Amino acid sequence: MEKSHTPMRTRIAPSPTGYMHIGTLRTALYSYFLARQSNGQFIIRIEDTDRERLVPGTLESLLKTFQTLGLDHDEGPVLRSDGTLDEKGNCGPYIQSERLSIYKKYAEELMKAGHAYACFCTEERLTKMREGQVASKQPTKYDRLCVKLSPDEVQSKLKRGESYVIRMKIPEGTSTFVDAIRGEITFQNSEVDDQIIFKSDGYPTYHLAVVVDDHLMNITHVLRGEEWISSTPKQIILHKMLGWDMQVYAHVPLILNPDKTKLSKRKGDVSVESYLKKGYLPQALINFLALLGWNPTADREIFTRSELVELFDLSKVNRAGAVLNVEKLNWMNAQYLKMMTEEEYLRACLPWLQPTTYNLQPDLDRACFLVRDRVQVLSELPQLVGFLFEPSLEYDPSLLLWKTQTREEAKERLTIAREFLHGRSNGEFSSVQELEKDIRALIVERGWSNGDTLWPLRIALSGQKQSPGPFELIVAYGKERAINRLDQALAKL
Repeated sequence: MEKSHTPMRTRIAPSPTGYMHIGTLRTALYSYFLARQSNGQFIIRIEDTDRERLVPGTLESLLKTFQTLGLDHDEGPVLRSDGTLDEKGNCGPYIQSERLSIYKKYAEELMKAGHAYACFCTEERLTKMREGQVASKQPTKYDRLCVKLSPDEVQSKLKRGESYVIRMKIPEGTSTFVDAIRGEITFQNSEVDDQIIFKSDGYPTYHLAVVVDDHLMNITHVLRGEEWISSTPKQIILHKMLGWDMQVYAHVPLILNPDKTKLSKRKGDVSVESYLKKGYLPQALINFLALLGWNPTADREIFTRSELVELFDLSKVNRAGAVLNVEKLNWMNAQYLKMMTEEEYLRACLPWLQPTTYNLQPDLDRACFLVRDRVQVLSELPQLVGFLFEPSLEYDPSLLLWKTQTREEAKERLTIAREFLHGRSNGEFSSVQELEKDIRALIVERGWSNGDTLWPLRIALSGQKQSPGPFELIVAYGKERAINRLDQALAKL
């Protein structure tokens, strides 16, 4: 698919019913890339017509998440600095519950044209009808009882104030569209139900609202998850009924668990907010999600935002589901942490380490840099550096022993190391390289091996099987605290 030079208008249309699913974010990213690479517009529209599922505060939370990710939109709701809502753009309102009169107008037009009809069936009757269809192994579809009502009967029911919905009258034939990812897809209209498009509470259903909004907001490309493919024939038919051209539709594959099942909260985190709260960097999360099911080149994994925008190609998105590999995300996040300037890195780290908790030496800056090569996710920081600030370390004394080393041997190594550190001036604890050179020379001079000396030394300083090296730890602690750690270890032995 050649890159378009015509500006594209794309949108993301989440419902404020809770957290933002990472699948929604990936679809938003692809929509964003298309808009930016074509000098078009990226629009946020809020689909809040399912009133029973709304969760207060989630619209504001969603907009904050977009701000955190740096995904700027051209039109749609805007969160002011004081927490109140505004909007920008000329095609609003951008919140569906503020557009009810628009949907009602088009629903009534469809009825006048004979493409839709009023349905007065009660929920009790519909339930009984479906149960009968299931029992006789028939498809569960509306039986069109209300299509047979005469205009006079309809008017009589309306005058009596009977509750009703408006249903599409699905025509015979087939409905076909070309999916930008999957190619041509055809549906038999006989398998499509007479969908409710306007509910008795005055709200439209998804199908009418999305078709009307995409048309009136001049959307050119509709990207959404593949679970919406089955809804497409209803929208094709609505476009034809209203005499409108369809947008380009593209159904993005699912994100999967490692066992190839659909990503679900039961098996791990699925919300964007939870990943950000764990300390994944926005740019790393965007890079990772963008490459789930699409990769512009086989020899690279790290891309800047501008490169992703420039290289994105909708036709190259895989049709198969993409597995979310947390290990790969962790690796990628670590790469972004390493690429930061020292100032950026500290700015990212310090909120995770509260000075009231970590009030001993070494200082927080040194602690952060000490584990820079080991930290993958910022939420790991307290655990990675916490031991540095403890007045004493709790660990099994046997951990101090290297392989078959005896306690006496370990004690000898630590005693000599303590004497070595005690004999150095405070000014000689600033260079890791110099310290390492001198300690390794001491090991050679004594005829020891690196393992049976450096292992007990490192454990004495960290109390952990895995930690930064002993030379870095000594410099981080400084003379007094390093010697104190060795004294504690010798007491354990």
